Amino acid sequence: MFIFIGLLLLLTFVKLRALYTVSVQLNVDCNCSVIYRFILIPCSFFSFQYKFRDLTVEELKNVNMFFPHFRYSMDTYVFKDSSQKDLLNFTGTVPVMYQGNTYNIPIRLWILDSHPFAPPICFLKPTANMGISVGKHVDAQGRIYLPYLQNWSHPKSVVVGLIKEMIAKFQEELPLYSLSSSDEARQVDLLAYIAKITEGISDINSKNWANHENKTVKKITVVGGGELGVACTLAISAKGIADRLVLLDLSEETKGGMMDLEIFNLPNVEISKDLSASAHSKVVIFTVNSLGSSQSYLDVVQRNVDMFRALVPALGHYSQHSVLLVASQPVEIMTYVTWKLSAFPANRVIGIGCNLDSQRLQYIITNVLKAETSGKPVWVIGEQGEDKVTKWGGQEEVMSHNSQVQLSSRAMELLKVKGQRSWSVGLSVADLVDSLINDRKKVHSVSTLAKGYYDINSEVFLSLPCILGTSGVSEVIKSTVQEDRVTEKLQSSASSLRDLQQQLKL
Repeated sequence: MFIFIGLLLLLTFVKLRALYTVSVQLNVDCNCSVIYRFILIPCSFFSFQYKFRDLTVEELKNVNMFFPHFRYSMDTYVFKDSSQKDLLNFTGTVPVMYQGNTYNIPIRLWILDSHPFAPPICFLKPTANMGISVGKHVDAQGRIYLPYLQNWSHPKSVVVGLIKEMIAKFQEELPLYSLSSSDEARQVDLLAYIAKITEGISDINSKNWANHENKTVKKITVVGGGELGVACTLAISAKGIADRLVLLDLSEETKGGMMDLEIFNLPNVEISKDLSASAHSKVVIFTVNSLGSSQSYLDVVQRNVDMFRALVPALGHYSQHSVLLVASQPVEIMTYVTWKLSAFPANRVIGIGCNLDSQRLQYIITNVLKAETSGKPVWVIGEQGEDKVTKWGGQEEVMSHNSQVQLSSRAMELLKVKGQRSWSVGLSVADLVDSLINDRKKVHSVSTLAKGYYDINSEVFLSLPCILGTSGVSEVIKSTVQEDRVTEKLQSSASSLRDLQQQLKL
């Protein structure tokens, strides 16, 4: 009898607990105690999932003080790479004053499990009669991009501050507009969009600011105001291949080269610290590097990855149809990172690779060694550094294989004494940009996705001879002669790159 009563009481307690959990999750008032209890109730999940639970709770309590109407829930977020994670999120409206009227803009913020050391993921959450006005800070899927998010740094960055900047930016450019009652088809699309918003997917025909842009303008952005960034800017400017050239200086202080550019201003060159200045670029060039002194190689690369994590998605948003050209080191790794973070197709993400070495090698063979190759091309391919190899092109045997090897070896010995100065790399970058922006259909040895070539099965980027045009890599030149030496070198490089990539935190 007592056992039966005990079981009955236990069952009743479990039911009440379940009902209480649901009622708290659906609570509309969302007062401070409810937020705290909401986080405590799914205790086993929240404590395990969120690394800094107490800091997150305090942050949300502070949000509730300023915006008590927000509603909180735990839902599944789908990332661009299709991975999923249950995350705390809240929805509500923020008041925006625009042209004398107040608009309540609906938003949704997802709190990552590494909060507050990682910024929230922010979206608009339009109702059925609202359309998205794509602009500087909002993309077609309703995702919100702000300088506050790009510069997020705990403890000075907080959610309340983020929302306040969001309101300020929306007052400059209203992110939503009202759909007309006759626009039934768009309302259907909008409802489908809302259902898919957590996946970052939408087929909505939103107002796109890019439609007003003159698509013939050849705009190029160089990211990074160091020596390499300045060298690329000068080389591109000297070639006269850009109608507009933006140099994004991300450093806190103005260095010598940047100061000189500002003093002796070049025509069509704009220097800016605002990422939105890059909007509608045809080519975006990454030259930034995070240099460390007493760190391990992995630590230095990870610092570069962390920097790219803040830059690539935003720059990809501002120039959604651009080609991303990576000159940052190590170029194979950082090109892979850029590809993953941007979600661009692989043909529109390339690294400078061995283009400079290839151009030098061909010059040495033709003009220094005076060799007769009958125009047969030769490239340096593979991984930058000691593991790069030479590869001859063409189908006709102009010279014997042994002669090719001997000639390549002599040329490579001469090539080793040539350093890669910033101005040299800058000239090489300008050469690549010329082929990209003017659709030259010229062959360059650049870092491209090597999976499927030379029996490589992993997602790594290696230098291969590629035809470049306005869409990036239009074709990879396949080898007609299988060389075991080349295949072994490339597979070895692919293996080491894959091992390093697996240690990085993207």
